[in-house]
Amino acid sequence: MKKFVTLLFLISAFTLNAQQYPEVTISGSQIRKLTSNIVSGQEYELHIVLPSSYENSTKKYPVIYLMDSQWDFSLVTAIYGEQYYDGFVPEAIIVGVTWGGENPNPDMLRARDYIPTNAIGGADLFLDFMKTELFPFIESNYKADNNRILMGCSLGGLLTLYALFTHTDMFTGYLAASPALGGDNGILSGFEKVFSEKQSAKPISVYMTVGDVESGKSNFEAFANKMKSRQYKNVRLHSKVLENTGHSGTKSETYSRGLQYVFERNQLKLSDAILNKYVGTYQLGDGKAEIKNENNELKLYAHGNSIPLLANSETHFYATFQFFNIHFKEANNIVEGLDLITYGGSQTLNKIKE
Repeated sequence: MKKFVTLLFLISAFTLNAQQYPEVTISGSQIRKLTSNIVSGQEYELHIVLPSSYENSTKKYPVIYLMDSQWDFSLVTAIYGEQYYDGFVPEAIIVGVTWGGENPNPDMLRARDYIPTNAIGGADLFLDFMKTELFPFIESNYKADNNRILMGCSLGGLLTLYALFTHTDMFTGYLAASPALGGDNGILSGFEKVFSEKQSAKPISVYMTVGDVESGKSNFEAFANKMKSRQYKNVRLHSKVLENTGHSGTKSETYSRGLQYVFERNQLKLSDAILNKYVGTYQLGDGKAEIKNENNELKLYAHGNSIPLLANSETHFYATFQFFNIHFKEANNIVEGLDLITYGGSQTLNKIKE
């Protein structure tokens, strides 16, 4: 009896001690509530992270819409931070969508909202909620542009591909991790066939994966090969089988590589006539930076470093070693300077007249 009482005391002491410490939260995140009139009065909880420049900027940002935020919001915010720091993705708003209300059951609710032929409308009702209620809410309360990305895993991946085939204009990028292709009795094939006979009105990008130890790998490969064979107009498509990966494990690489894929920039080959306009010396703080045209490629020399610049457009250049963007400024076809935008800041460099 004495030992039992001592054990209870130790358990109570440990519990009280643990409760003295605050929980870890995601810095800069916020929670908003939105009740849908379309999905039977369902309250949705929105997990939102804004880019670091948001408060001091007038520009608008692309929006990444994440399904099953109750499980994956922390994962995706971490992935986004890595990819942004390394320069692969632009500043963006992340909106994770999950279910609110009293004691929500994600397993039941995601089946209701993500499966296309659910008896009450399923995915169509949920996508209608996104288009007519969620998008206006985000775009009226935040500085969001029309570049929207949809990403989800398993049933969330099923919803992602269903949205691609049937609500194509809603998003510019689709990331499907281990989509549940066999779910809903494999009905997705019929929607894909109808989609293949149409042409997307705007360019879109699709990235989809499966784990190589998943039981559905062969089904995924057959479906992906069929999609590739269609050669859809205005659609970039990449599928991948992930080595030594199971069903849930597909999320991290799909979201990392998928975000790189949908935000991939141009690598234009510009004429020497265009490149040579930018050649010269620029004032960089108390020092100088020099831009040269070497073998039809611009290079920036500063502080002993040589940085190759890739052309996303005629005036926007970038580097791949980190978040590093240059926007040249012209007046009357004469280059006056450039805006250098790097991780955590920006500065204007005026061109020195020679």
